[in-house]
Amino acid sequence: MNKKSKTKIPEILRKHHQDVLDEWVKEQVTAATFRPDLMSEAELREQSAKFIKALRTAVEGGNLTDVTAKEWADVRELLEDVSYSRAEQGFTPTETATFIFSLKQPLFTRLRQEVKDSESLANETWLMTALLDKLGLYTIDIYRQAREQVIQRQQLEIHELSTPVVQLWKGILSVPLIGTLDSSRTQVVMESLLTRIAETGSDIAIIDITGVPAVDTQVAQHLLKTVAAARLMGADCIVSGIRPQIAQTIIGLGVKFDFITKASLADALAEAFQRSGLAVKKNETHS
Repeated sequence: MNKKSKTKIPEILRKHHQDVLDEWVKEQVTAATFRPDLMSEAELREQSAKFIKALRTAVEGGNLTDVTAKEWADVRELLEDVSYSRAEQGFTPTETATFIFSLKQPLFTRLRQEVKDSESLANETWLMTALLDKLGLYTIDIYRQAREQVIQRQQLEIHELSTPVVQLWKGILSVPLIGTLDSSRTQVVMESLLTRIAETGSDIAIIDITGVPAVDTQVAQHLLKTVAAARLMGADCIVSGIRPQIAQTIIGLGVKFDFITKASLADALAEAFQRSGLAVKKNETHS
């Protein structure tokens, strides 16, 4: 069939609109991929009704082969909404694709009722199948993009949670680092630290790397970047958690640190107090 061939599909969607919708919803609800824990039947019906309406409008234009054409814009937008929402909700790719592929059976049933000639039925079935396959693949592509965005956002949130900026004292902040320090995490650390420096007006930041398993050239460079960024905001940095093996590694790498380093967080805090003109004294009780 050519791009705008005569087909019974628009007529079927117009004539059997409600029946197709009802059977399609039933197909989805009774399928093994239905997730009542994530979506109610009422929500599914509403979503399906919107799609049937958009599909009917698109096929009435006569173009059932190019779903990238402008007359298919509303259908694509609706499928994007379906894919993004289901990716956010936790649907699998198969569960998401079933939204489209389960429409084949209701449409095929109506085609057999309306088209009696076997050759015409074969042509109509092929046209319908090819159309829904294209829409199904489009749905999967959008779902994949949505999942990647969800995963990236979750990773960012995990990084933010794993790199809290704590105010130890007025004017003194601490960033306890645990795990590997890579480029993306360094960016999160810097943004969080700079934001807290601006919010609190702190002039000292302690970066504790006790929980960082190893320090190589890349980690060292990340630390230097973070310290430099903090200095631009008017805060000096003290790096604590410098264990003997880390000190040896740093010397071996030949990286020059032009900031104060301390063996422990306690030592770093004592240094911060001294630089801030503060002193901790033991409160002696009298009998």
